[in-house]
Amino acid sequence: MSAWLRDDSLLTSGAGDDERRADTSALPWEDGRHQVTQVTAPGASWLASAGAYPRSVLSFWENSPTAPAVLPCGSVFDVVNVPTVFGRRMLDRLWEEGPGSGPVAMHHGRMLLFAAPGTAHRLPALLDWEEWGEAVPPLLCHGIGDAMTVPPLTSVPGASGPRWLVAPDTRHPWLPGPEVVLWACVRAARAASSPSVRISIFPRGEQDAKVYDVSRRR
Repeated sequence: MSAWLRDDSLLTSGAGDDERRADTSALPWEDGRHQVTQVTAPGASWLASAGAYPRSVLSFWENSPTAPAVLPCGSVFDVVNVPTVFGRRMLDRLWEEGPGSGPVAMHHGRMLLFAAPGTAHRLPALLDWEEWGEAVPPLLCHGIGDAMTVPPLTSVPGASGPRWLVAPDTRHPWLPGPEVVLWACVRAARAASSPSVRISIFPRGEQDAKVYDVSRRR
């Protein structure tokens, strides 16, 4: 498991568009042979780049792939922390009607949407101006100066703690900006106001996310 983290090329910068496409197109997501809840080596490299010492983070994961880690927000990613049910509705909108999502995790009964740097600063102001903003439950936005517990690279069945719903699978994952997150919030709030709303990505009795076709991300 840990051997795939030893490739020093994962720590080099300047990956081009061809590499980004190869990160996703080479993985058989649609036929179920690879689960989106599993972090890939390029995804681990991306996460580690958020830390001050990426090689140390990768070394930690190489020795403890089932352990979570604490990484700073604000430079590589921000995190929008939302209540679980509302977050599920947001993911419904993002995947069924929008561009998809970036990495998404669960922790302490909350959903963590990884977003573009700067989202934590801008999103609250955008919600204040939005007429549906009052229908959006309180969000926690983590940006510069904050740190976030990220799930382990490998999930242990039945274990408690943070886990990936949509795991990082590329060195350059697409991350939604504040406008996209706002759009998802508004759509989710409108959906919540309808009595016919069904949370489709989490069927009744099933608490794990379905496998998403990440090739749809833009």
